[in-house]
Amino acid sequence: MKTTPKFVICIDNNEYPASLELHKIYRALPDKDAEADGDMRIIDESGEDYLFPADYFIPVELPQTVIRVLNKSYAHA
Repeated sequence: MKTTPKFVICIDNNEYPASLELHKIYRALPDKDAEADGDMRIIDESGEDYLFPADYFIPVELPQTVIRVLNKSYAHA
């Protein structure tokens, strides 16, 4: 079964201003080990996935049309 990507909004970038933009939507990738440690795996400004503190983000529910457009844009990045 294919999982739907999770999207989050950055609410704190104090320690990572070059990697994260405040109030921007980011794609979060599933990572149970990171979540157990209080982190999230995020595709950051470099286009790569890295671990960041989970409390730097809040999850957002987006309409399916927006999710499709975002997923398509990530595929071309």
